[in-house]
Amino acid sequence: MQNAHAQAAQGQARITASVFTSHVPAIGAAIDHGKTGDDYWKPLFQGYEYSKQWMQDHLPDVIFLVYNDHATSFDLGVIPTFAIGTAAEFEPADEGYGPRPVPKVQGHPDLAAHIAQSVIQQDFDLTLVNTLKVDHGLTVPLSLMFGQPEHWPCQVIPFHVNVVQYPVPSGQRCFQLGQAIRRAVESYDRPLKVQIWGTGGMSHQLQGPRAGLINAEWDNRFLDRLIADPADLATMPHIDYVREAGSEGIELVMWLIARGAMADVAGGPAPKLAHRFFHVPASNTAVGHLILENRND
Repeated sequence: MQNAHAQAAQGQARITASVFTSHVPAIGAAIDHGKTGDDYWKPLFQGYEYSKQWMQDHLPDVIFLVYNDHATSFDLGVIPTFAIGTAAEFEPADEGYGPRPVPKVQGHPDLAAHIAQSVIQQDFDLTLVNTLKVDHGLTVPLSLMFGQPEHWPCQVIPFHVNVVQYPVPSGQRCFQLGQAIRRAVESYDRPLKVQIWGTGGMSHQLQGPRAGLINAEWDNRFLDRLIADPADLATMPHIDYVREAGSEGIELVMWLIARGAMADVAGGPAPKLAHRFFHVPASNTAVGHLILENRND
C-alpha cells in the first residue's frame, strides 16, 4: 500500500485520520443554548478543546462522516442498511423542535459518486441518496469538533448506517466496508485530504427496564481494542453490544467502519493516538472520543 506522501505526489486522495465521537442530541442543545460552561456540561466540552485545535491544525478537504439517521430522513417505511449522500448540500433537519441553528452541510458529489461506484463494485450494496436532511447524528459531531462557525470549513459526505431497526449490519461487515471505502478514496485521482469519522455510542439505553444503563468499564475496553486490535473487535457479536452497552450501544459498529479505513488494517504502520477522552454522564449517556492519525512512514 502506498503511503500518504506517495499518494499526494501522484495526485491521489488519501485518508489522513479517523475521528470517533458520540453524537448525543442533548450535546447539540447545550451548544445551541449557550450551556457549555454550566457545571454539568463543562467537563464534557473541555474534553473536546484539544480536538478543536487539532482540527484547525489538521483541516481536511473532505470528511466522510458515518452516522445513523434517527427516523428523520428514513422512517420505518424505508430503512437502507448503508446509504451515501451524493448531493451538493444537506440541510439540518427539524427533529421536532426546529432545525439546529447550524450551517448547511456542503457535500462533495464527485467524490461521493466515486466512492459509491467503487464500493458497489467491491460487492457492497449502497443506497444513493440525492436528497437528504441531516440530523443530530451528523451535526453534533461537527459542532463538537468545529464549534459554531458561520460555515463548516470543509465538505462533508454523509454516510448513514441502519442501527435503529433490526437486522443491523455486523461489526465484521462494517469493518470490511471501511476497508472498501479506503480503497475507494485512494483510487480517486485528486490530491484530497480525507478524514473518516465514526459516530454514535457509547453505552446507553433509552427505554425499558435498563433505561439509563452506562457501562464505563466495557466502554473503555472497547476503546482499547478499537485502537490496538480492531480486527478482533470486529468479530464481537451483536448480543455483546446489547448486553454490555445497552440497546443503543449497537451504534458502535459504525466506529468499525472508520477504523477499518485506517492504513494499518491494510498492512501500514499503526496509527498515532492523538487524543482520547471519555466522560459520563451526558444526558444519561456515556461519551467516548478518539482521534487516530495515519502515519506517513
